[in-house]
This record gives sequence, structure tokens and C-alpha cells, in this order.
Amino acid sequence: MTEEECSLRPINCELNVLSVPDGSAMFMQGDTTVIAGVYGPVDVKLQKMMYDKASVEATYTAAKGPPSINDRLKELYIKDSCEAALIATLHPGSLISINIQELQDSGGILASAINAACLALINASLSMKFTIAAINCMIDKDSDQLILDPDNVQTENARATFMYVFDSIKKDIVCCHTSGIFSEKELVQTKETCKEASQYVFDFYREIVTKYANII
Repeated sequence: MTEEECSLRPINCELNVLSVPDGSAMFMQGDTTVIAGVYGPVDVKLQKMMYDKASVEATYTAAKGPPSINDRLKELYIKDSCEAALIATLHPGSLISINIQELQDSGGILASAINAACLALINASLSMKFTIAAINCMIDKDSDQLILDPDNVQTENARATFMYVFDSIKKDIVCCHTSGIFSEKELVQTKETCKEASQYVFDFYREIVTKYANII
């Protein structure tokens, strides 16, 4: 693969973009932009309460149109990924609420939403076992090439798409979403490529946290 195919679109982030939540982050990857806000630990309704750990919920709002099934699916991936990273047992009987607002989707929106949520959790000073990084890739149906972090134009020509979430300690897969037709060899190849690329995102987190250390 060429260097271009192995690189991520430019990443930018701003923390503390919202005044009301306990933690917030605006995350931009290429032209894809999302804002995440975290509330918690806060009081939780009795029917959602867990006595041994905090409940975690995620809400995803698309840039336009009514809520869809795809939005509910995104919420599930965001919730499960963040719940795996949080030390929820420190806050029994409470709620940690993660709200994602999509501003622009130019490709890789779910990965960007998960990364924004992780940065908002860091900004909220919530205790975590590890941080998480989500990476997107695809296999082109004409060339069979693996393209990392494709935009929407490239994705239109995808035979298969992949989204992996890795933890920062062992680089194990926290969750994964795939679609299309692919071989076992291609699955392994995309996982290894995305795992390698995740280090760039973890390094970016470190830079951002260092930059904002005086106000987190």
C-alpha cells in the first residue's frame, strides 16, 4: 500500500467546548465533526439503577432528520465501548450519560463519535481502565486495496468496511463493526492495519491532554 493509503485524515480536537456538561470535546477527522458531552456521575432513575456500578447510557443525534435505527445502533457501540473503558464500580447507583451531536459526516462518523466520547470522558476526569481509539478502513471493490480512514466518496466504492475500537494498554479489540463481503485473511489484515494506526490516535490524545492539562 502507498503511504497515502496508510495515513489518517487530519485530526483536531477542542476540549471544554460546552459549559453545562462535566466534560465535553469537539472532535474533527477530515471534514467529519462531532461534539460529545458527558454528564456524571449523576442521579439515576430507580429502574435503571445498578447497585454495584454506574449505569452508562449514550445518546446520538444526527445532523439532520429524525432519529433512525442506525442512530440507535451507533448509541449501542458508543455505550459498550465507553462502558468497557470506565471503572464504573467507583460510582455505584449513579448514571454516566454520554451525548453525541453529529455536525458533519464526511466518512467514519461512528469512529469519530467514539473518539470524541473518550476525550469527553477524559475531560470529565472520570476514572478509566484505559482509553479507547476507533479506526475505520475499507477494501475497494475494484482494486481490492485496503484504504485506511476512507471518506464518503471512497466508501461508495467499498466491497467491505470495518471499524475497530482498541484499548490503549494491550491494543485488544474492545468492539468491532463490519459490513460487506471479505475473507478471513482480509479481516486479519484490516485489524492489524487499524491496530497500528490506533497508536497515532492514542498519541494525539496524549498531546491534547497535555495541552489542556491546566484546565481539565
